[in-house]
Amino acid sequence: MLPLTINDLAPLDTYAKSYKEARQRIIQVKARRRVTVGESIAFLFENRETLLYQIQEMIRVEHITEPDKIQDELDTYNAILPQPGELSATMFIQITDQEKLIEQLDMLMGIDRDDVAIFRCGSIQISGIFESGHSKEDKISAVHFVRFQIPNEAAAILQDPQYATALSIDHPNYRAETPLSQANREALLGDL
Repeated sequence: MLPLTINDLAPLDTYAKSYKEARQRIIQVKARRRVTVGESIAFLFENRETLLYQIQEMIRVEHITEPDKIQDELDTYNAILPQPGELSATMFIQITDQEKLIEQLDMLMGIDRDDVAIFRCGSIQISGIFESGHSKEDKISAVHFVRFQIPNEAAAILQDPQYATALSIDHPNYRAETPLSQANREALLGDL
């Protein structure tokens, strides 16, 4: 995918007038790109549209007007864009009980290892590659960025609805798998 540039951004005042419509549109886009695995983990597969929305919202909410700070936002989010033959997702650990937040996060230490999140196309299993720096030896973040390198044969399977495709987590304290919906598959094929 082509990186986002300042030319892709609407001016702050223009976007501020239309952000409610942009929000409604992106809710629909994200619904096709979200996969919930078990009760507490969700993946949002990112693309130019989802990341452009995030940048526009950061600029709007934080009133960012300086070109260098806008470029910093672009650089940050462009790092998440999927490259050719790749899917890129934000993984959210969703814990609603604030009293048990730290305890439950601690139980998921190591969830950002490269052999825990698995994208399966038929019999092909693709381990997610997590961006480093979101966890420490004694602390885990609730948000992670993960990439899946999709070989051509897996992309072909993703196109064929007769083959099962799924996203799973295989962690000692959290095991779950969710089949991808047809809407998920179509959205992700657009990224490849």
